[in-house]
Amino acid sequence: MKNVALALVGSAMLATAALAAEGPAGHRHDESFSAGEPGDSRRPARIVQITVGETDGKMKFVPANVEVRKGEQIKFVLRNNGELDHEFVLAAAADNLKHAETMKKNPNMEHDDPNSKRLAPMKTDEMVWKFTKVGEFEYACLIPGHRESGMIGLVVVR
Repeated sequence: MKNVALALVGSAMLATAALAAEGPAGHRHDESFSAGEPGDSRRPARIVQITVGETDGKMKFVPANVEVRKGEQIKFVLRNNGELDHEFVLAAAADNLKHAETMKKNPNMEHDDPNSKRLAPMKTDEMVWKFTKVGEFEYACLIPGHRESGMIGLVVVR
């Protein structure tokens, strides 16, 4: 009987861990990322400042393009100068498009992923990222309607 109880407790713990990995509203947190990996804030990094906001009816990132070298660590310093909440989600375009569809179904989804930050108006945040793969990646705001209004930036890794 004691072994059965231990087995049930173990099964319950595994189920709880699996649900926790899914995050809010079924948002799954993967351990691998298409654009590289979370950086180490204790190591040197090149600083890239990115401003987000709305101007003349468009939503945008400034700068809209960033070039990095494979293996380079970047500290993104993010500032929302706009009047709306915005996101900075770093991934391959296909991954961001897929995630944007999920966001349309759950627009208030909160993220707790190393490759994304949500910024309230007039707030700042930072993200340290190591680019381990060559290619083109993007940073985008996946709040419904924002990407479509121009909130996409490009990272070229050589």
